[in-house]
Amino acid sequence: MDEQTRITKDITMFEDNIKKATISTTNESIVELASQYYEDAKYYLGKKDYFTAFGCINYAHGLLDAMIKF
Repeated sequence: MDEQTRITKDITMFEDNIKKATISTTNESIVELASQYYEDAKYYLGKKDYFTAFGCINYAHGLLDAMIKF
């Protein structure tokens, strides 16, 4: 799988996961930060900066995963 396909798949996975997440007032700032990294990932993907896009979407996933687990 090439870089662009992998990042696009991760972006779609984030979109699906955030819809399933329970967002409370306590978690709003975490969700906002994760969403900003998600938007950054899309931006850098559009610029074909795959390294940065991959890093951004991974940060977004990490924040969302941590929020869900705690």
